[in-house]
Amino acid sequence: MKEKNIPNFKTEEQEREFWSSHDSTEYIDWNSAKRLVLPNLKPSLKTISLRLPENLLNELKLLANKKDVPYQSLLKMFLAERVQAELKKILHNTLKNKEKTAKQ
Repeated sequence: MKEKNIPNFKTEEQEREFWSSHDSTEYIDWNSAKRLVLPNLKPSLKTISLRLPENLLNELKLLANKKDVPYQSLLKMFLAERVQAELKKILHNTLKNKEKTAKQ
């Protein structure tokens, strides 16, 4: 199957919206993709203080141990997944409301 051309985006927001509603496999042949190493790229991380119930922290550490990852990394993964899911819901609801408004 021939891949579609990826459009040019003026902003990161446009690109983010596009990829949240399109399947990348229609645009990229992931089977022929090669790993890219960017040795000078440093992730921008911000240290925060987060108070968690002790029981929740213990459960998080237990899960992290079962998955063989540091609990802070597991927490970041969980947060990232949930934030993306919530943003997707918001975008979906916004588009649905725009469609309703356009029909009226």
